[in-house]
Amino acid sequence: MINPAHLDLFRAVMRHGGMTRAAEVLGIGQPHISRAIAQLEATLGFTLFVRGHGSALPTPEGEAFAHEVAQTFAGLDHLRQAACRIRQRGTGGLRVACQPSLAAGLLPRAIRRLDAECPGLRISVHVPSPDTIWSWAASGQCDLGLARPRSGHAGVIAETFLRVAAVCVLPRGHALARRRAISAADLADVPLIAAGSSPVQAATEAAFAQAGVTPHFALMAEYTAARCGLVAEGLGVAIVDPVPARALGGCPVVLRPFRPEIPIETVLVRPAGRPPGRLAERLMVHLAAERHALGVR
Repeated sequence: MINPAHLDLFRAVMRHGGMTRAAEVLGIGQPHISRAIAQLEATLGFTLFVRGHGSALPTPEGEAFAHEVAQTFAGLDHLRQAACRIRQRGTGGLRVACQPSLAAGLLPRAIRRLDAECPGLRISVHVPSPDTIWSWAASGQCDLGLARPRSGHAGVIAETFLRVAAVCVLPRGHALARRRAISAADLADVPLIAAGSSPVQAATEAAFAQAGVTPHFALMAEYTAARCGLVAEGLGVAIVDPVPARALGGCPVVLRPFRPEIPIETVLVRPAGRPPGRLAERLMVHLAAERHALGVR
């Protein structure tokens, strides 16, 4: 059986053109290399070098064997590089599904951090409905998801990622903008922009009912950016998620706390039954850092 250590010394002699030079570079005694090469020749059954005056010229058999050794070690080098990539980046690309409120700001910033740490990543970002995000996490079609809470989905690990209080968005210069907080009673006669069939909309309607106020929903827009755009045009006011609303730089609106408080929760979901890959783990770290930068838990 060929001794792998003998092969390493054989490669060193070929690379450095002699046993003496190889010994100097490796910091070992030349007799040690000579004995190793002799043992390798005995194992192979043919002479690898023509010795003389400290040099070691390869025989034709030695040249042929060196070619085979180079191919073998090229394969080993490939395996080492592959192991390094897997250790640093996991098994492949990263698939992330995200709700719209975080898809344009927090998530891209976290991915930028990850890309700086591991350049050349393959990451795909999808912005489907919350139910789709949960279904993808359950079936393993995404590695990580950021979505609104849902029930009835098995095979998913979910944990609270972000919890904020809804705010009221008003046109700049609106009479109510001078107030520190806006209540449901304050909006009794104000045109409102509904949030579609969302938990925020349901909670908003419950807050008005609790205050004994009948809301006047003149328009409806599913996403925060669209509702803020309608507010900016003076078409009403809206109750929105503060995270995407604050990211709308240049939009002529103001944000005020809404009372009673309406909590808005985002959960981090991932497939159950398997640990997250290295890339997913690192992205979760960077997501947490970006969440901390928002000043919320």
